[in-house]
Amino acid sequence: MTATPQRHEPPGDAGAAGTAGTAGRGTVPAGTAVPGRADDVVPPPGTQTLARGIAVVNAVARGRSRLRDIAEATGVGRSTTHRLLQLLLATGYLRQHDDGAYALGPALIELGYQALQENPVTEVAAPVLRTLAERVHDTVHLAIEDRGQVLYLDKIPGTRGAVMRSQIGHRMPLTRTGIGKALLLDGPARWHDQFVAERPAGAGDEPARDVLTPEAFVQVMEASAARGVAFDLEENEPGILCVAAPVRDISGSIVAAISVAATRPYMPPERLETLAPIVRDAASRISSALGRHPEQPR
Repeated sequence: MTATPQRHEPPGDAGAAGTAGTAGRGTVPAGTAVPGRADDVVPPPGTQTLARGIAVVNAVARGRSRLRDIAEATGVGRSTTHRLLQLLLATGYLRQHDDGAYALGPALIELGYQALQENPVTEVAAPVLRTLAERVHDTVHLAIEDRGQVLYLDKIPGTRGAVMRSQIGHRMPLTRTGIGKALLLDGPARWHDQFVAERPAGAGDEPARDVLTPEAFVQVMEASAARGVAFDLEENEPGILCVAAPVRDISGSIVAAISVAATRPYMPPERLETLAPIVRDAASRISSALGRHPEQPR
C-alpha cells in the first residue's frame, strides 16, 4: 500500500486599452495589454472599442463599481468609459444599483449558464458526481483549468454541514488545491514555475502556511502523478482536506478534474487513503463517458 500523504506543517506552527491611435489623456498606447484581464491579452488591430468594452466589464467584475474607478482601472477616458457603461447597461451586461454603483448584469448570468451547460464535461460528469456525493456525504467538485487557474464548473455540498469558499464560477490557484494539482499531473515542466508564481515573494497571508519548497512540491507532484490522485492538505483553506483525480478525454489529455473535500475531523489520513481509489474510479467513469477507454495508456 502506498504511504499515506503527510500533512505539511510549517516549522513552529501547529497547524481595455486601444490598439491604435496616439497616446494621450484617457488613452492607452497601441500594443498595450487590455487592463483588467487576468491574462493581459494584447488585442489585435481593429478591435479597440470591443477591447475597451471587455476591459470595462472585467473591471466591474473585479469590484470597480464607480465611473472614476472603472476609468482608472481600464486606462480609458471617463467620457468614453461613460458611453461604454451606458451601452452595457442597455444590453444587460451591467446593471446599476440605486446608489449609482455598477454591477454585473443578467445577460452575463444567462451567457455564463449557457456556457456552463454547453461544456460536455459538465453534462457528462453530473450523474457521476451525484452518485459520488451520495456515497461519500462530503463536498464534491468538478473543475477545469482556465487561464492558469482552477475554474469550478460544479459543486455538490456535503451533508455534514461544512461550509467551503469554493463556488461554481469561482477560481482558485492550481498548486494550492487538490483539484488544481490533479489538473497539472501531466505537466511536469510547469510544476516548479507554477508553484513559484502562485506564491509571490513577500506575501504574508496564506502562503505562510506552506513549508514546501518548489523542489519539494515537484516531488509531491511526481508521487501524485504515479498514483493518479492528488491531495490538498489544508494548503488552500485551513481545516479543509481533499482528494482529487483527473478526467481525460478520448486522446488521453486531462480536460477536467474532480475532488472530494471535507473538514479535518472527517478526513483523517486513513480516510484520504480510502477515498483515493473511489475518486479515481469516479474520474475514470467520467473519462469513459467522454470516449476514453479505461485501458488506454496516458
